[in-house]
Amino acid sequence: MRMQSVLINDPSATCMLVEVIANKSQNVKWVISLDGERESHENIRRVFIDQFYEIVTGEPTAFKQLCEKLPTVIEDVINAMPQRSNVNTVFAELEKISPNLSKSLYLLAFKNTKVLRALNYEF
Repeated sequence: MRMQSVLINDPSATCMLVEVIANKSQNVKWVISLDGERESHENIRRVFIDQFYEIVTGEPTAFKQLCEKLPTVIEDVINAMPQRSNVNTVFAELEKISPNLSKSLYLLAFKNTKVLRALNYEF
């Protein structure tokens, strides 16, 4: 109802649910079920973060640029942390993606997005 109120008060507004982890990049009407009826509004949207960054910055590759910098930042943070010696199957699976745990989580979260495809990451 809050989004509806925003649109009533400012018909040119757009409300967005920005998805950080999703199966695909999208910018679609957010369809909900209300009292058994499917409802949607063109200005209430579900948007994957890469497209949100493009909308906000005007730069089509803004999120890609951020993603290109994140591995370096993650590497710096990991190198500054004390080493851990956990043995766990989850860690073994993540190590198959990358030996760097944080980088594995990052890559896994975005593996089906056009951003990582554009960066030519393979699993």
